[in-house]
Amino acid sequence: MLRVPSDISSQEFESLKIQDMTFVAYRNEVYPSKYDVFFEEHAVIVVLEGEKRFTSPTQEVHVEKGDILFIQRGFYLMSESINESYKSLVFFFDEKLLKEFVSLHPELFNPDEAVTIFENPILLLKSDDNFEKFIQSVFPYFRSRTELKNHFLRLKFQELLLHLLELDKSKQLRAILYSLYKGEKVDLSFLMNSYYLKPLTLNELARLSGRSLSAFKRDFQDEFNTSPALWLKNKRLDYADFLLRNSTRNVSEISTEIGYESVSHFIKTYKDKFGITPKKHTELKQ
Repeated sequence: MLRVPSDISSQEFESLKIQDMTFVAYRNEVYPSKYDVFFEEHAVIVVLEGEKRFTSPTQEVHVEKGDILFIQRGFYLMSESINESYKSLVFFFDEKLLKEFVSLHPELFNPDEAVTIFENPILLLKSDDNFEKFIQSVFPYFRSRTELKNHFLRLKFQELLLHLLELDKSKQLRAILYSLYKGEKVDLSFLMNSYYLKPLTLNELARLSGRSLSAFKRDFQDEFNTSPALWLKNKRLDYADFLLRNSTRNVSEISTEIGYESVSHFIKTYKDKFGITPKKHTELKQ
């Protein structure tokens, strides 16, 4: 699994940063390439060459040159190159800069159009001549040595967002950005039931929910009457029990799927909850 932008390395990507925040990364894909990507930040992927397929639980999007994807923070996508010529630029939306943009352009946003952030992970847009010229204007900064680079890139961030708002005729992106600006919190039940099998830390879950870690734990306790760690443990064990009863997967496979690195730890934890070992459960089923 690739976490972006934190897993972006200089060996695989060329990148530009605004201060310490990744702004844009360029990658010439090594073919074939198929992997899971977890988006830690909202991102825009601009397809420069070739084709690629992005798959989420609810969407499958096939992209080619000129396509633009806006992908919401917190989603896992399967990324699969279709041919060896695939190249892309990936822009990341730092929340501080995003809120700054909305505050500078309040006339562009309608509070009545705010939407829930998790409605759909992928928004597909089509490039135009103006946007392509903007993209070409970004490349020189990969080689630039100017001391003012940070200032130029902050302006490029503003310009990028203005172009995207112009291209988005549905105004869905406008509504998403305003919701982020207002700091709307994600529904905890939806979040946890969507991500309980994913290898996310409590800090990451808190951030995806739009809360500090302390606020996340407090709100979680109020809603579920238990701690996030205990809820996750029980939810994963219940899922393991379901798999033991309804699939042919072995104990090791199930242990890995629910996030246990140690099979022996999984067996002990399972027995503590259900009073029987996973192997014994499987034998009884037969």
